[in-house]
Amino acid sequence: MTGAGPAPEFRCGLAALVGRPNVGKSTLLNALVGEKLSIVTPRPQTTRHRILGVCTLPGAQIAFVDTPGLHEKASRALNRAMNRTATAALADADLAVLVVEALQWTREDELTLKRIVRTARPAIAAANKIDRVRPRARLLPYLAELGARHDFLAIVPLSALKADNVGDLRDTIAAHLPRSPALYPPEELTDRGLAFRIAEMIREKLTLELNQEVPYGIAVEVERLAEEEGQLTVDAAVWVDRPGQKPIVIGARGERLRRVGRSARLALNGMLGRRLHLNLWVKVRQNWADNARALRELGVE
Repeated sequence: MTGAGPAPEFRCGLAALVGRPNVGKSTLLNALVGEKLSIVTPRPQTTRHRILGVCTLPGAQIAFVDTPGLHEKASRALNRAMNRTATAALADADLAVLVVEALQWTREDELTLKRIVRTARPAIAAANKIDRVRPRARLLPYLAELGARHDFLAIVPLSALKADNVGDLRDTIAAHLPRSPALYPPEELTDRGLAFRIAEMIREKLTLELNQEVPYGIAVEVERLAEEEGQLTVDAAVWVDRPGQKPIVIGARGERLRRVGRSARLALNGMLGRRLHLNLWVKVRQNWADNARALRELGVE
């Protein structure tokens, strides 16, 4: 009778999702983890922070790190802080996952690849948004060109939005992580606290509502969390960086801010599985996006 072979060793490590703005890194993180951890809007540079998402599998634990999009024109302090956040996450990772948009290759894609090469991190390429490729045969020459750009461990075409081939990427990443015990308890999904996740959800709804009107001059800070009469009460400040933006965010007779508050509250009720009372105020902090101290105080850096 033949005895069973040795059990495969557990693998664990950090996989940094890096790429230019708007390639779908946050949508991909949420699909990989199976829960909404990163906010998603059509606007580039929605992600400002390093977002950790933990996925525990039978033989591996992957700590995915969603990063701000790397961009060339970092004219404001906010943009420079986001570039530093993405670069630091890449330097700390065991594995880089270069996320690109299928059939696209831009100067900022090239910039991101150069950063990966500079850190000497092993890398996997994820060609996202394949659901938009028509006809699908156009994908093959693109993947061949992508493979010629760098010695990737693997290239995985996928659609984060449709959750198409996401499992294949997850398994490919797990197979290339170092042998190591788990870093996090199996039930842990993120290292971000409740106040951060609430603030980000509010900022998502503001970004979707405002569209082009106040593109990057908004931050959200949760000032108070309290249990009151069987529900969670949240007081949050919406910071704008110019006085003229305040009436835009509030809207005529406060209707726009009420609409944002209602949308955020419903989303948070679903995320937390409980009732929540949300109070929003709009405050002005002149040019906060160009102020290093303000960025630190608002948790951007």
